[in-house]
Amino acid sequence: CFVGTKETAFIHAVTSAGLVHSVTRSCSAGNVTECSCDLSLRHGGSASEGWHWGGCSDDIHYGMSFSRKFLDVPLKNVTGKSGSGLVVMNLHNSEAGRQAVAKLMSVDCRCHGVSGSCAVKTCWKTMSSFDKIGRFLKEKYENSIQISDRLKKKLRRKEKSQRKVPIGKEDLLYVNKSPNYCVEDQKLGIPGTQGRECNRTSQGPDGCNLLCCGRGYNTHVVRHVERCECKFVWCCYVRCRRCETMTDVHTCK
Repeated sequence: CFVGTKETAFIHAVTSAGLVHSVTRSCSAGNVTECSCDLSLRHGGSASEGWHWGGCSDDIHYGMSFSRKFLDVPLKNVTGKSGSGLVVMNLHNSEAGRQAVAKLMSVDCRCHGVSGSCAVKTCWKTMSSFDKIGRFLKEKYENSIQISDRLKKKLRRKEKSQRKVPIGKEDLLYVNKSPNYCVEDQKLGIPGTQGRECNRTSQGPDGCNLLCCGRGYNTHVVRHVERCECKFVWCCYVRCRRCETMTDVHTCK
């Protein structure tokens, strides 16, 4: 029931991106014998602009190739072909994750010169933090595109009025609408959010407004007793006080 939803699209993309990121980092660190830094950038730059390639540029080409072999080949072998709609959709979403890593590559530079001047710069390409890549994919998830489950020559949007709008290689695609995760559904294995502890002051996903799906929340006081103000007494034991605190706990209705 969860196959082909926005959530599975995001999982495929972030898994693929994570593999590229992890493998490429290991290559740059010299932990993998089959790869290293991006050697294609060793010579070059712009002498007129006062910079040249140097340092260790992240070689995402190896990371992306490894990710395709590790994730895509088994996916194609599940049905023995790559022509079914869901398989093509999952392959697209995995590639979208890899493209996110490539898109967010940046150039870092270090200055060289007398007294810290920047007469010459050494530059290298580096991947963004995975946190930044994750935020990019989260935005793609929130704007994911529903496609037709009937695969013809290529993937196409489900909305007929949008059929002529091209699908980008970085877009996340889904076939089936997501179930309602707010309400318990034992058949689908969805626990719902009733009884979940939430943060009353947070505006994020752990906040009561979002987590409780608009149903509101209950507040109850929880009493905590713990050892505190412990001191070593010669010789040889530790003497502590018992401290008691009262905290408000909020749970979804």
